[in-house]
Amino acid sequence: MNPHKQASTTDPALPQLPQTLRWNNGQFFLLDQTRLPLETVEERQDSVEQVWESIKQLKVRGAPALGIAGAYGLVVAMQEQQTLATADYLKELQRQADYLDSSRPTAVNLHWALQRMLQKAEALAKESAGTIHQALTEEALAIHKEDRALCRGIGEAGLSLISEGSGVLTHCNAGSLATSELGTATSPMYLAHAQGTRFRVYADETRPLLQGARLTSWELQQSGIDVTLICDNMAATTMAQGLIDLVIVGADRVVANGDAANKIGTLGVAILAKHFDIPFYVACPYSTIDFNTLSGDEIIIEERDANEVTNFGAKPTAPDAMQVLNPAFDVTPAELVSGLITERGILRPPYTESLRQHYA
Repeated sequence: MNPHKQASTTDPALPQLPQTLRWNNGQFFLLDQTRLPLETVEERQDSVEQVWESIKQLKVRGAPALGIAGAYGLVVAMQEQQTLATADYLKELQRQADYLDSSRPTAVNLHWALQRMLQKAEALAKESAGTIHQALTEEALAIHKEDRALCRGIGEAGLSLISEGSGVLTHCNAGSLATSELGTATSPMYLAHAQGTRFRVYADETRPLLQGARLTSWELQQSGIDVTLICDNMAATTMAQGLIDLVIVGADRVVANGDAANKIGTLGVAILAKHFDIPFYVACPYSTIDFNTLSGDEIIIEERDANEVTNFGAKPTAPDAMQVLNPAFDVTPAELVSGLITERGILRPPYTESLRQHYA
């Protein structure tokens, strides 16, 4: 199989992956990822408040998926507002976009998609509210379709990194469940597997919410990829034993100098990879690149509820009233990143130059 050939989701060699989000006859549906892997439950999103809660509660998560969810959520928010005067419609659209944007601050794709929707509406400011609303629906569908192509491009760009017998470590979930299809970090894995390359993935469990255990290991296992689940604190040992040849993770935001924000624990993996001289790659589409933020020091890191740390599932695992620090993300400095796997190829340092060259 030609690694540069555009693969199709109907290709029998590719796995039938779960649909994270879908739009059907004017209705928006999400796969509730908080119930995986024990239950596969899809929920219809009937209001903007429900979409906001679904994002906040991590029923939908992963930077690209959040962007798509935000776009569809804005359409849902404005569904009953089409009889408004255009000026009133646009004012309410801005209010609802700001509301959705407040659900999670770190992943840039959510803000990016909402701004793209607002710009589409503003370009049609002389049209009726109904016409603008139809254009917004089409724009949300376009964002969803574009994400599929971006994930495929990332897979093709990173395919050469995975060779026969490779051991690949990944952290959190940057897979199909975090996007529209194939994922970002997992896309090269899915395409390599479809070509018949034999390799093994080591998936960090990713405390405190276990996205690696509940989501990544589940979707890779479902696709037939050889995957081994490890606790987060086992990453150093697997590297020391020579089991890991490269690391591929996703990102919720990559800033102008190449610093990358991703799920908490990613920084530790990057430091370990540097120590053991293992290449560390970040997979990201252009929608995750934030030129308006110059360095990782400026990224707002979401702080989540203490219960996520003091409980393991429904069972308390810490003393009552325990003080907790629970940042959802950390920032990996650019100097620890071997390359950015994008739909336009693998970008190399210095990232201030390579990012500008390909995307500015």
